[in-house]
Amino acid sequence: MKIVSYALIPIMIIFIIVYGLYKKVDIYSSFVEGAKEGVKSAINIFPFTISMVFAVNIFLHSGLLEKAFSLLGSFVNGLNPRIISMMLLRPISGSASLVIMSDIFKSLGPDSFIGRLASTIQGSTDTTFYVITLYFGSVGIRKIRYALKAGLFADLVGIIMSLIFVYFIFGK
Repeated sequence: MKIVSYALIPIMIIFIIVYGLYKKVDIYSSFVEGAKEGVKSAINIFPFTISMVFAVNIFLHSGLLEKAFSLLGSFVNGLNPRIISMMLLRPISGSASLVIMSDIFKSLGPDSFIGRLASTIQGSTDTTFYVITLYFGSVGIRKIRYALKAGLFADLVGIIMSLIFVYFIFGK
């Protein structure tokens, strides 16, 4: 399997070149045009990426997360505080939730209930604020109200279903 993974990209490149030659396409100029469009896209996305990183850092250092924990404390009795922080941070920052999941794996193990729950949450939710900020902003969509509500609702459903499935499949 390792050999296949190493050979897959060169095989794809050779296939694209052979197919381009067969269709009589100027492969080099097509590649250069694609690279130019990629640079333009990166330049268009850059301000939105910087603003999202800035906003996430402000949120993480503002103390709002601790306030959310204190408000949610009575509703989530019995759950590990790290999994709660992952639930709250997942819609905001994928890398922050990955760090929390990695910490859970190191301290409790990936096969623990919380480790399995963290993995399931990571796979069944998305970074809603990042997606909306970066992708909607880069194409000029300004009215995000319904998309934000739908994304956050989908994250909530993903978290609830993760709790249910992990509990029923693996027990506590």
